[in-house]
Amino acid sequence: MLRYVHTNIIAKDSKKVIGFYKEVFQCKSIGQTRDLKGEWLDRLTGVKNAHIIGEHLCLPGYKDGYPTLEIFSYDEMRVSIRKEINQSGFAHLAFEVDNVKEMLQRIKDAGGGQIGEVVTTKFEDGRSAEFVYATDPEGNIVELQCWSKKSEYKAAK
Repeated sequence: MLRYVHTNIIAKDSKKVIGFYKEVFQCKSIGQTRDLKGEWLDRLTGVKNAHIIGEHLCLPGYKDGYPTLEIFSYDEMRVSIRKEINQSGFAHLAFEVDNVKEMLQRIKDAGGGQIGEVVTTKFEDGRSAEFVYATDPEGNIVELQCWSKKSEYKAAK
């Protein structure tokens, strides 16, 4: 068997970040909260006396509880540099929304931020899309996108 299961965010304040994704993106709890510690976790993470708390949230648009967004906090956190869109490694989460500007405002109202501008572009297949990069309250990058359908694009000409 092969299936995608989850994406993990390590948060300074997991309760705050969990609340943000529930409020803004309507992620739902699947009843999988975690309070993990023990020798097995130390071996798995390579962190001595590791203690992780957090929760799995079902992403919008999916059933059966998967895939999830796993939001955890460690008791002892390492400080890192600010995340940037062109930094190597994990870059962002993307959500398709009905209205980019309205969702961006919801993000800002919930303590998130904005990177760059809201842009609209047309593609060779006749569709257009509006995009913006935003951030959650801890600076994790979130892409918002709203796609037109070919027929909507042609009818709007």
